[in-house]
Amino acid sequence: MASLGKASRGVIKDYPNFDANHDAELLRKAMKGLGTDESAIINILTTRSSNQRLKISFQYKTLFGRDLIADLKSELGGKFEKVIVGLMKTPLQYDISELHNAIKGAGTDEKCLIEILASRTNQELKAIIQAYNEEYGKDLEESIVSDTSGHFQRILVILLQANRDESTTYNEGAVKIDAQELFQAGELKCGTDESMFLSIIGSKSVHHLRQVFKEYMKISGYQIEESIASETSGNLRSALLAVVKCIRSVPGYFAETLYNAMKGSGTDDDTLIRVMISRSEVDLLDIRKVFYENYGRSLHSMIKSDTSGDYRNVLLSICGGEDN
Repeated sequence: MASLGKASRGVIKDYPNFDANHDAELLRKAMKGLGTDESAIINILTTRSSNQRLKISFQYKTLFGRDLIADLKSELGGKFEKVIVGLMKTPLQYDISELHNAIKGAGTDEKCLIEILASRTNQELKAIIQAYNEEYGKDLEESIVSDTSGHFQRILVILLQANRDESTTYNEGAVKIDAQELFQAGELKCGTDESMFLSIIGSKSVHHLRQVFKEYMKISGYQIEESIASETSGNLRSALLAVVKCIRSVPGYFAETLYNAMKGSGTDDDTLIRVMISRSEVDLLDIRKVFYENYGRSLHSMIKSDTSGDYRNVLLSICGGEDN
């Protein structure tokens, strides 16, 4: 959605007095010989920005004739390795590799598709589509269409057009019309006209839709999320709710996504890792703030109680400080 001034709301920023040469040497030292110094790897890679990590990788190869990512993979394992290797990709490379993994092979990770496509800006989506094609020689839309169906497929295709109206003003009359259209397509109708929900929620501007949701509440007595939850089901419901939540607040959406990944028994590690990496340089400070306000505990404390070992340490380092 709108990424106004969000660049500075990441926890991970450019490291001051950065020295790629020195970092490359420290990483080599942490991995050569018997045993691995995991804390040194965490300390370096979670405090350098994505651009700085790329420079370290280049310098590592220049100094030692070795591939840093290959060395990290051979030294580390499990979820800890997954986080570190994810950090070594640029944000764009990371998004396209996650999307590719979500649709390759048998089965589809709909949760991943929804999360990325619902939360990225037009500009980010256009870059993803281009990079996906360059990396995998495939059209992202075609790949997703061949893996999905029905109204769920249609909302993803609408989002993939990366054509959401970006105007920052809204017209009262148009707001009332759209709210009425949604009301008639859902609450007033026997059965639901999903197409109306898809086209309005999938393409209108963030500012316009925020007003539409307020107006919808006035005329129906329900929040739009309540109507979507009762009128739709399955992946379509998940996708529409994700888009609506991102329109209200992207950090709010990700705070809820992280909370749901950790609450209850068992942790959804794939989601936890993906959100922590992909938002680390974007808006993780905002996500932490909303998380604390909404759930009465810090993201830091929940990660601490839900994970263990080096995996816990790397996530806590990405998360940054405690909120209270």
